[in-house]
Amino acid sequence: MQFGIFTVSDITPDPTTGRTPTEAERIKAVLAIARKAEEVGLDVFALGEHHNPPFFSSSPTTTLAWIAAQTSTLQLSTSTTLITTNDPVKIAEDYAMLQHLADGRVDLMMGRGNTGPVYPWFGQDIRNGIELAVENYALLRRLWTEDVVDWQGKFRTPLQGFTSTPRPLDGVPPFVWHGSIRSPQIAEQAAYYGDGFFHNHIFWPPEHTQKMVEFYRRRFEHYGHGSADQAIVGLGGQVFMRKNSQDAVDEFRPYFDNAPVYGHGPSLEDFSTQTPLTVGSPQQVIERTLGFRDYVGDYQRQLFLIDHAGLPLKTVLEQLDLLGEEVVPVLRREFAALKPAHVPDAPTHASRVTARGAKDATVHAPSREEVQSR
Repeated sequence: MQFGIFTVSDITPDPTTGRTPTEAERIKAVLAIARKAEEVGLDVFALGEHHNPPFFSSSPTTTLAWIAAQTSTLQLSTSTTLITTNDPVKIAEDYAMLQHLADGRVDLMMGRGNTGPVYPWFGQDIRNGIELAVENYALLRRLWTEDVVDWQGKFRTPLQGFTSTPRPLDGVPPFVWHGSIRSPQIAEQAAYYGDGFFHNHIFWPPEHTQKMVEFYRRRFEHYGHGSADQAIVGLGGQVFMRKNSQDAVDEFRPYFDNAPVYGHGPSLEDFSTQTPLTVGSPQQVIERTLGFRDYVGDYQRQLFLIDHAGLPLKTVLEQLDLLGEEVVPVLRREFAALKPAHVPDAPTHASRVTARGAKDATVHAPSREEVQSR
């Protein structure tokens, strides 16, 4: 199982000091967070995509390429690539290039985003969001798996004899997760292609997450990719920790109360009860996270949000120390002990290259009659 962190790249005032970091400070902070994630033994760093304040991450590939050059084992991902408003041709080119630069340590999480105005900014209509996601991803897959593509669709100009360059590393495109909080159509899309499904497990109660993941698992099996419990599932989550749980609550409360996405709403206590937000001791985070398996089954990737809402860099780095030293080692051991042998690990470039080689060998293996006739 993979453990990591994701960032939504918000630039938010620190409610305890009133100071807002500059864009340059926040960008450099995220780079330091990514390096620290590898240092403490995490597997994944994922970065969102936004094109509006108060966020800075309009060009994830640029940032992830820099992080790739500074790390050696960290899996780099997006925590949303906007499949609706980005040109699939540009996604194919940019992420294949990043895949080469990072020696395969790249995957993507496709999503529609949560900012309505981004659609007209890029010449699209939000009312076409689902259709765009379906059509654009179908084209992206062809661009990565076919050397020459002829294509015509509804939302962009046709392609004739087009080859996307560079080609995917080792002929294997980056693995794709489809991220959705509430759209069964996106879970269906992930299942149809045998891709991963990532449920950003932050704002919704467990019953909703269970419903979405179960739907994806059923459809994954329906399309013949394996049994339902072999479907590739990822979860998000947010945590804040201190050695003493009450210290965590007291320190995090002003950040929660003023957070741009859930502040000025339910209380911290109510939100923590109704959603997977966990504010407390490392042991409480361990127990809460292990409990996710009770309603989603065995899953492959767990990402935590730890740098949201104006938390200072020093505090975020302390959270990473706690994750790496006290939380993730226990979660690795406990989840591994519970996982049946037939449930796959999270896909990596190396595992997918190996799987493709095995498949090709099976396809091209001569029959007994062919061998005997030689």
